[in-house]
Amino acid sequence: MTPRASTKVRRRLPIYRLVLRSQVTRARLAALVALGVVGVAVGAALGRADRPAEALSDGTVVAGHLLAGARFVNTFGLSLLVPVTALVFAAASLGDPDEEGTLVYLWLRPVRRSRIVLAAAAASYTVAWPVVVVPLALAAAATRGGAHLVVATVASATLALVAYTGLFCALGLVTRRSLVWGLLCVFVWEGFVATAADSAGRLAVRTYSRSVLGDLASVPLSGPEVSAPLRWVVPVAVAVVALVFATWRLRRRDIA
Repeated sequence: MTPRASTKVRRRLPIYRLVLRSQVTRARLAALVALGVVGVAVGAALGRADRPAEALSDGTVVAGHLLAGARFVNTFGLSLLVPVTALVFAAASLGDPDEEGTLVYLWLRPVRRSRIVLAAAAASYTVAWPVVVVPLALAAAATRGGAHLVVATVASATLALVAYTGLFCALGLVTRRSLVWGLLCVFVWEGFVATAADSAGRLAVRTYSRSVLGDLASVPLSGPEVSAPLRWVVPVAVAVVALVFATWRLRRRDIA
C-alpha cells in the first residue's frame, strides 16, 4: 500500500468506527434481534405444518413448503425486517449527529464529503446485514423450502439492504423526522400504492427484491414483476444516486 493510499484509509476508518459505535445501541439491537427471532420462530412453525403442493392460477405446481416459505420471506423479510432495520440504522448514521449538533465535528474534518457519506453508509450496512440476513436465512431454512429458497432469501435481502441503506442515509440529512417519513415510505408507498400498478411498483425497492426472490426460488409471487438484469441493477443504482445526493446535500448545507 502506498503512503497516499494508507493516509486515505486512516482518514476513513475513524469516521466509520465513530458512526458504527454511535449506531450500535442495546435498545436498537435488542428490538431488531427480537424481531428476527420472531421470524425464525414463524418460519419453524411453517415448516412443521403439513403443506401439500399447490397449483397456481397459471398452472404451475409448487411445493407447499417452498411456496409458503417464499411468501413468508417476501411478506415478513422484504416488506418489514429489511426496510425497517435499514431505516433505523441508516437514517441515524448522519441524521442523529445532525440533530444532536455533533455533525459539525465530522463536517470540519479535512476529508471529502463523499468519504463521510460512504463511511456512514458502510457502517450502517455492516450493522444491518447480520441483523437482517442471518435470521431471514435461518427462517427460510426452517420453512423447509429447500436450499434454493435460502439462497434466494440471502440474495434478495442483501440487494434490498443496499438500496434502502443508500436511500435512508440520504433521508437522514433531508429531514429531522426521518424515522416518520421512512416508515410512511415503507408502509404506505411500498406497502399499498406501489402494489396497485406496475408503473408505481417500479418506483419501489420491494418490487425488485421480490423479483429476485421469486426468480431464484422459482416461485411466482404476486405483485409487479421486473425482468433481469433490471431487478439486479436498479437497486444498486438507487443506492449510488442516493449517496451522491447525500454528498451534495452535505456539501451545500451549513452545519451548526
